Amino acid sequence: MNPDVKASGSTDPAESLEDALRRATALLADAGVPSPGVDAHLLAAHLLGEAVGRVKTLSLVGAAAPEGYFDLVAERCRRVPLQHITGIAYFRRVELAVGPGAFIPRPETESVAQLAIDHALTVTRPKVVDLGTGSGAIAAALADEVPGADVYAVEYSPLAYAWAERNLASRGVTLILGDLRDALGEEDGSFDVVVSNPPYIPAAAVPREPEVADHDPRIALYGGGDDGLELPAAAALSAARLLVPGGYFVMEHAEVQAPAIAALLTSDPRWSAVLTHQDLTGRDRSTSAVRTQCANPGAPVKE
Repeated sequence: MNPDVKASGSTDPAESLEDALRRATALLADAGVPSPGVDAHLLAAHLLGEAVGRVKTLSLVGAAAPEGYFDLVAERCRRVPLQHITGIAYFRRVELAVGPGAFIPRPETESVAQLAIDHALTVTRPKVVDLGTGSGAIAAALADEVPGADVYAVEYSPLAYAWAERNLASRGVTLILGDLRDALGEEDGSFDVVVSNPPYIPAAAVPREPEVADHDPRIALYGGGDDGLELPAAAALSAARLLVPGGYFVMEHAEVQAPAIAALLTSDPRWSAVLTHQDLTGRDRSTSAVRTQCANPGAPVKE
């Protein structure tokens, strides 16, 4: 693709929205954007301040293309994430402010949040925590969908924390700037649900999508160690100390890591009912477990 998309795709003041959408879709497809038609419509909707469905209607009645449209198309052709261009990401029922320094929430993580929400709804006034909250997506969904929940969120990166603060400020969530390895020590044994989407990419694995490799913060991607499991293992240890007996833990991971995560939890006497869960594409996306009351819950577990 010609990198100078703007020069080849500047907006003609007389160009119709329908023609602009068609041309933008072709440019985005040429740039390798996975969903060129959807993104073309979403960028137009962003500039017009309209819903995507309304953009389709406007294109059919001869509306003009919005000013600056192909400037945004050029950014997307350079594989800047759509959410960074619009400043908005959607997660379940919530709208989140996102930008550089924040991991963009993924659709597959919605199934992980669903598991945490489902369990929290079985508890009266549940106390829940999202370890490694990033932009605050899971914590915001919990606060939105579990009435009366006492929601906490922990984030290590100051940049991501700033985005989470913006997204959670009006939701009554207690946001902590800290390390998921040792955060909330004063709250040990008091949570009903712990949910985590920790960094888990192995050290040698380089994401193929430029949106991820070039724009998602590395601190939110790589889990530590050759297998990427250092931070997931740390999240499991923290969950074991934070949960009440009978408390519920669920954590996202890569499909190939499911057996290792299940083995890690099964080998720890503090966990029972270990289950692997699939996302909507059928991939092993998360593992859950229930906190038991072992004989000596404070004792370290052999590695």
